[in-house]
Amino acid sequence: DTDEFILPTGANKTRGRFELAFFTIGGCCMTGAAFGALNGLRLGLKETQNMAWSKPRNVQILNMVTRQGALWANTLGSLALLYSAFGVIIEKTRGAEDDLNTVAAGTLTGMLYKSTGRV
Repeated sequence: DTDEFILPTGANKTRGRFELAFFTIGGCCMTGAAFGALNGLRLGLKETQNMAWSKPRNVQILNMVTRQGALWANTLGSLALLYSAFGVIIEKTRGAEDDLNTVAAGTLTGMLYKSTGRV
């Protein structure tokens, strides 16, 4: 077994929580945008079902798709940012990398998100 990558002396072979944070945040933004766009398409078609196929209907559907896509991307991206930030802070504070950090980061993220009065 030979290593596939050349690593600096003393470097870990796995990515840390900070390096994975970028993937997590970007992935959640993209997932939120895709889910929001599909939800916007569904809502747009539902709200304009009594209209004939025309430019105003197409524009209204497109507006709903972009509005919902941006809303969901921002929401999931913000949650991922909070989760990642809490995870990195807890890991650096405790000096350990284990499942307790993940549970604590998720709990703190949920508590902060719900404390703003969102449903």
